[in-house]
Amino acid sequence: MSEQDIDFGKVEAMAGKVMGHVAGAVSVMMAYMGDQAGVWAAMDGEGPMTLDQLAAKTGMEPKYLREWLRSVAAAGYVEFDGEKETFELTPEAALIFTREGQPLCMQGFFQAVVAQYDTHEKAVEVFKSGEGRPWSDHSQCLFCGTDRFFRPGYEANLISSWLPSLEGVTEKLAAGAKVADIGCGYGSSTILMAREYPQSHFVGIDFHEPSIETARARAKEQGVENVEFHVAKAQDFEGDGFDFACIFDALHDMGDPVGAARHIREAMKPDGTFMVVEPMAGDTMAENMHPMGQIFYGFSCMGCVPVSLSQEVGLGLGAQAGQKRLAEVLNEAGFANVRRATETPSNMVLEARV
Repeated sequence: MSEQDIDFGKVEAMAGKVMGHVAGAVSVMMAYMGDQAGVWAAMDGEGPMTLDQLAAKTGMEPKYLREWLRSVAAAGYVEFDGEKETFELTPEAALIFTREGQPLCMQGFFQAVVAQYDTHEKAVEVFKSGEGRPWSDHSQCLFCGTDRFFRPGYEANLISSWLPSLEGVTEKLAAGAKVADIGCGYGSSTILMAREYPQSHFVGIDFHEPSIETARARAKEQGVENVEFHVAKAQDFEGDGFDFACIFDALHDMGDPVGAARHIREAMKPDGTFMVVEPMAGDTMAENMHPMGQIFYGFSCMGCVPVSLSQEVGLGLGAQAGQKRLAEVLNEAGFANVRRATETPSNMVLEARV
């Protein structure tokens, strides 16, 4: 193609799009730095502040704060008054940048992105080679960021919406049930359910030992006694007679999701329920051509699929598998009845029964 055949209007549009993405990448880092340094927290609720006021409150170097403030102001993250030379973190922005535990807080997302750049050389290596990359090979920051991102969503939806959307499950949990939370990570979902349903007993299972150690410590700190955590794979964990089993945002990461789901079915009572929470996605690529799909496909390329390929079978479902493909996996594992029980903008909740 010669230069005269190039549509420079399209080139300009693409360059503008890429420039916006570069600006966003820098702003994510700025947002993360502000969180880790406590700057967002120092601004929260203070109203308009001058550079000197913020420097005095934080004890930080004003020259660094000056550049940071100018960057986040240019991004629109804080409001800047040019006449008074003040910067303000509005209450609305505070929900996103510093209100830990709120569903809208994005710091876990930022942390997960930063964690991927932290080990970018390894990400490029496995991308080129086609090899797998185990979960344990990722930055420790990724485990924290993943839990930090998902936990507020679980706290906002799990007890109030997701469990009640399942047929007869809350009644069983209230009366006293045996529950398996597979791929539990830091145990946030397990502990949340255990606190709500003290008559039931919960077993958290994950193959990543450091995560299980963190889960045990958190349960102990919170005084939750009707829960235990074990290091095991989804395909071969011990125990049976479970009334209810669940997997949160992890089935697509597994190398052998069919084998995992089959083992879960075999470990459950015949009338048991299996809840699968997965990222929201359409069944076709065309349905996922939006910012959330862009983000999930990216994380899937860097994390989900490499983790799956590092395990037996290596199916590599990806984070945007969609309900149709997930239902096929569950059907093959012996769950004949699969339905979408409820959903949020970022998650679908599937109920599977024999």
